[in-house]
Amino acid sequence: MTIDCSPRFLASDNTSGICPEALDYLIQANASDDLAYGNDHWTHRAADRFREIFDYDCDVFFVFNGTAANSLALAALGQSYHSVICHELAHIETDECGGPEFFSNGSKLLTSPGEEGKLTPEGIERLVVKRSDIHYPKPRVVSITQATEVGTVYSREELLAIRTMADKYDLRVHMDGARFANACSALDATPAELTWQAGVDVLCFSGTKNGLPMGEAILFFDKALAEDFAYRCKQAGQLASKMRFIAAPWLGLLESGAWRTNADHANAMARYLADGLASLPGAELMYPTQANSVFVSLPTAVIDRLRARGWTFYTFIGAGGARFVCSWNTTTTLLDELLADAHAAFDHSATG
Repeated sequence: MTIDCSPRFLASDNTSGICPEALDYLIQANASDDLAYGNDHWTHRAADRFREIFDYDCDVFFVFNGTAANSLALAALGQSYHSVICHELAHIETDECGGPEFFSNGSKLLTSPGEEGKLTPEGIERLVVKRSDIHYPKPRVVSITQATEVGTVYSREELLAIRTMADKYDLRVHMDGARFANACSALDATPAELTWQAGVDVLCFSGTKNGLPMGEAILFFDKALAEDFAYRCKQAGQLASKMRFIAAPWLGLLESGAWRTNADHANAMARYLADGLASLPGAELMYPTQANSVFVSLPTAVIDRLRARGWTFYTFIGAGGARFVCSWNTTTTLLDELLADAHAAFDHSATG
């Protein structure tokens, strides 16, 4: 019997293709010429649609990827001698190759632990009051990841508590929304309820992980913080000459509602997978599956056997274990295949 070992992708929602709604609008935008550098009607329409969905007159900017979005946004929130408080597992700390420090000309990241990947008001305060002398980088920004790097979500109450602490020490609040749509789905909350209504000053909203070919949106709810931000984007090589090809797919997600239905589906698939893995003897879920990521502790022999069967997943993200991520196009058929292979791997390990 021939075993199919072709790649089967569950390492990240970055591996999925373009969802139909985004692709449709991309093709429409390609039907005729338009102005360059964001002066086209697609970019204006997408920005206005964001304002409608968030129910706020925010400033909207589009960039190519999440590293640029987070790094440029954080650079706009403080000076080079300031610091950014974040969770020790935050993407800006572990996976941005020093981007936030580079684009801010030296702002230091101060990290705090926290259960289930979440920063706490107490953790923030400990870093703020740790020192007040001139030799310590002055805390200026709190950065939170929604959903977190371990697939959990901040409730509205948790966000409000962080805002209260930020106000106590005159800190600005940045939200890394790489999976913001999944958080809205998990909490059955509106974008407004999880951002400006909870005290978030700027949101970096990912489209790439939600069905776009590329593209992130940066939303400034405190418009004073966006002063000259367009120049930052240009200087950093993030001003797309054909901006409409980033904006139009975004518009496809926003006008069709696919930004939310894609997240609903991805989250549902993650819950399906988590339930299946939890039923396997020897597998242990590491965190609650609240968004579209599943973290599970598996024996090394099982991990090796799954990889030999072509399954792609990470074992270095978060606090160990194996991470499986579901997307807008993940199917129960695919997940059933994974669960069957995992079950066989456990059986082989037990008898081997």
